[in-house]
Amino acid sequence: MEARMKSPANADVMTAIQGLYKAMYAGGVDPRVLGLVHLRASQINGCGPCVFAGIDSAKKQGETDERLHNVVTWRHTPFFTEAERAALALTEAATRIQDGAPGVTDEVWDAATAHFDEKQLSAIILDIALTNFFNRINHTIQEQAGKTW
Repeated sequence: MEARMKSPANADVMTAIQGLYKAMYAGGVDPRVLGLVHLRASQINGCGPCVFAGIDSAKKQGETDERLHNVVTWRHTPFFTEAERAALALTEAATRIQDGAPGVTDEVWDAATAHFDEKQLSAIILDIALTNFFNRINHTIQEQAGKTW
């Protein structure tokens, strides 16, 4: 499989995206939590390039193989804090919005607000949205994991 495009974004788009990332990282959320959010959304969407990049980035931030291998089964492992679990539940609920999915329920939202303030929640929600954005671009252009970045 070959990617359909070399670069789907022009300079103006990339500048805007960099601004969004800057705002996201200014939200006060531990970058490791943001890395887990990115990885889980990418796993749900089956985005190989984003899973590949997410694992690479998370390892550079000190994540362990044990935790990275278990993000997909986070509910059934002892490796994540309650705050991380709340962020992962929010990620799944906000990403799985296909027909019939309940989306972000009050229970999921309340668990997230118990661990994160409004600025942090904004950063996590932005991370979820940006990840879903890139997942969809990569699916559309058939980007391959590790091929171009």
